[in-house]
Amino acid sequence: MTTPRDLLITTMEVAPDRPVEQGDLSLALAGAELCDLLDTEGLTLEGDRIVPGLLPALDDRLLDAAASSLNREAPYESVEDWLWRRGRGLHATYLADLEAAGDLTRQHNRWLPLRTDRTALADSPARRHAAERRSSGEPVLAVLAAAVGIGPEPAEDLAELVDDEVVTVLAAVNDALMELEAVRQRRSIEQAAFDNVWRGP
Repeated sequence: MTTPRDLLITTMEVAPDRPVEQGDLSLALAGAELCDLLDTEGLTLEGDRIVPGLLPALDDRLLDAAASSLNREAPYESVEDWLWRRGRGLHATYLADLEAAGDLTRQHNRWLPLRTDRTALADSPARRHAAERRSSGEPVLAVLAAAVGIGPEPAEDLAELVDDEVVTVLAAVNDALMELEAVRQRRSIEQAAFDNVWRGP
């Protein structure tokens, strides 16, 4: 099991009726991939630059894809740039992967047989693993979940729980999420102003 899968399952488990914004979750999933790749020593950070190492043998198709897509030429890619590039559509990718693995099922409404857009978590080892990790308060998962609005952050100082490189990634995720929210607010204000012009006095 990987941190991105655990994060996606956690958001579906904890807030099934209040879905996390897909853009927010995609950025957090990209950050979770970086944290897992740091853990495998598939990369290191020099400041905020991602320096790829030897491609580790990963037993996970999506983490393999993440590792393979790292920029391997100096001056390398910043963590922030990675989050925006890799994060594009990543929520849908992981959702499809969960479904393909049988960890996610589509609910069929017998009155509306063509509507199959509601999904539910299956009772699976992946779901139990994510629940155990969440209940244990594992710091990386807890911080990423809190960043997308699910649960509290760890009470302890993060720097005492994880190494500096992971702290850098998690801080970049938070910064990217704040930037995305600022863009949303600006667009909302612009749209409201546009609507007012058309309404007239």
